[in-house]
Amino acid sequence: QVQLVESGGGSVQAGGSLRLSCAASGRDFSGYGMGWFRQALRMEREFVAAISWNSARTWYADSVKGRFTVSRDKAKNTVYLQMNSLQPEDAAVYYCAAGQVAATRSGQYDYWGQGTQVAVSS
Repeated sequence: QVQLVESGGGSVQAGGSLRLSCAASGRDFSGYGMGWFRQALRMEREFVAAISWNSARTWYADSVKGRFTVSRDKAKNTVYLQMNSLQPEDAAVYYCAAGQVAATRSGQYDYWGQGTQVAVSS
């Protein structure tokens, strides 16, 4: 059974940091592109960051550039999202996804996690 399980969400004050993890199981995702998306209440899901299968390339939404960093550990089949300088507008449920290629569009991903909640207070 293929699973992506996010963890590391929580509640922080503005300016704080969190590190999200996404552990993959059920198959080898080392050749897959991985992405992070988020969905705030009453908003559409939006792209946050993505990383290519070999970590050679990364992509970020303009709103998180310079604050968030995506990385992956192939040996652990895990992808991370380091989030610094968090702001209230970053509050959302964060999802990781796996696809044949790293992409900014959610429709190009084949597997999704259940999400982890991030809350940011001002």
